[in-house]
Amino acid sequence: MTTPPSVLLGVAGGIAAYKSAELLRRLTETGHSVRVLPTASALEFVGAATFEALSGHPVHTGVFADVPSVPHVKLGQQADLVVVAPATADLMARAAHGRADDLLTAALLTARCPVLFAPAMHTEMWEHPATRANVALLRERGVVVLEPASGRLTGRDTGPGRLPDPAEIAELARLLLERPDALPRDLAGRRVVVSAGGTREALDPVRFLGNRSSGRQGYALARVAAQRGAHVTLVAAHTADLAAPASVDVVRAGSALELREAVLAAVKGADAVVMAAAVADFRPVALAEHKIKKGSADPDPLALTTNPDILAELVREREPGQLVVGFAAETGDASGDVLHHARAKLARKGCDLLVVNAVGEGKAFETPDNAGWLLGADGSESVLAPGSKALLASRVWDAVAPRLS
Repeated sequence: MTTPPSVLLGVAGGIAAYKSAELLRRLTETGHSVRVLPTASALEFVGAATFEALSGHPVHTGVFADVPSVPHVKLGQQADLVVVAPATADLMARAAHGRADDLLTAALLTARCPVLFAPAMHTEMWEHPATRANVALLRERGVVVLEPASGRLTGRDTGPGRLPDPAEIAELARLLLERPDALPRDLAGRRVVVSAGGTREALDPVRFLGNRSSGRQGYALARVAAQRGAHVTLVAAHTADLAAPASVDVVRAGSALELREAVLAAVKGADAVVMAAAVADFRPVALAEHKIKKGSADPDPLALTTNPDILAELVREREPGQLVVGFAAETGDASGDVLHHARAKLARKGCDLLVVNAVGEGKAFETPDNAGWLLGADGSESVLAPGSKALLASRVWDAVAPRLS
């Protein structure tokens, strides 16, 4: 039997501490062994009993509990991952300067595994030079400090500093367990555009032509790029009720024509464009004004027309130096296998990189995991091994970042 990953969940004393209970639930339900290390202030917001019940482990804040087992050393040494959510300005300041005045900060000093901080604080605190210096110092030492979300804070305040969604933190935690070096800051200063989800082509006020895309892969691409330092615009078609990634500008689109308009507007001045959206190839010639009624006779044939080829247009109209990445969902047939059709599509579209997914039989669509191949216009081909969609996203950005240089 495989030993479950050992995760330390640090919880600092901020109002967002209540969200750590959901994060804890997500981590335990996906097979992780989680030990919660709250600060004394965190227990003013969420009681120890909550963390103990959800984790199945005792909760302590000080270094003098269970002294014979030396927890302030052993916990960090034995962890596969440390996640601190929320990470307050005070906690990050203490961690950056090597303080070890409670169990959490002591464990951070002994940990040699990946460490993930999810900040949560008021905008003024996040933007203060002292906090920015501490974040930079932590990142310089290899700590992953997430960009916070922007939104409602305590009281009536709104702005950057909101804790990222627990589902997003859990996804990035899994990514670091799969691949500890998945979130370098190699896209800092870059502008990227990602499209995601499936377009819908209306037949009447009720029905539409669509596809099975959930948008998860495009959202993972946007999420990973933002946490690697990029300024990200996500053009989102219809998705599986996904929360907006932290620190990402989201533009909504419905049909293929709407997506085309939004993408062409967003790519001006962008360094890279990744077309992960599943764009409908066809749309009805005419939209029925009223719901098409079911009668005794067979319905009239549906007349379709071809939608614009957005990927080909992006390649044709791109700015100098702009990198274009396409996606291909393929199946093999009598004329060739998946890679045969993918290579032909890469040559036909003219993009720099093409991510290829074999679809069908529970693959790619509507699943949390993905796999495939990455084809380059320079003739390169690499396998994208099975794993989370965030892992595949990290591999794509690995290929994009050096090409931007």
